[in-house]
Amino acid sequence: MEIKRTPEQFGDCTSKIIGCAMRVHSALGNGFQEVIYQRALEIELAEEGLRFIREMEMPIHYKGEQIGTRRVDFFIEGEIMVELKAIIGLEDVHLAQGINYLEAYNIRTGLLINFGSQSLQFKRLLNKKFTNV
Repeated sequence: MEIKRTPEQFGDCTSKIIGCAMRVHSALGNGFQEVIYQRALEIELAEEGLRFIREMEMPIHYKGEQIGTRRVDFFIEGEIMVELKAIIGLEDVHLAQGINYLEAYNIRTGLLINFGSQSLQFKRLLNKKFTNV
């Protein structure tokens, strides 16, 4: 049985990020492309005073060799990966992808936020394999 964690147990700013996303969704609703939500969220995060990098490029390694890169939608406060979606609903594959990214980059916490549904959807992700190096 998996134990649910409260926002306080995450000990980070995920609640502020979710609040920013809620303001964006409340103002824009659903139906736009992901990039529109990304740009609006960038404005909200800045107004909230959060430090972030938008579309941060991260290397992908295999057996010590860099084999490519991928971009995370936002990397916030140097510790939280945020992936945005604008789809009808989040599915298990999206959660698995988010967790894989956390593990691949040894990031403790992530957020998966979906603006495409009637109500904002979000999932806090926790890397159970995180090592504080």
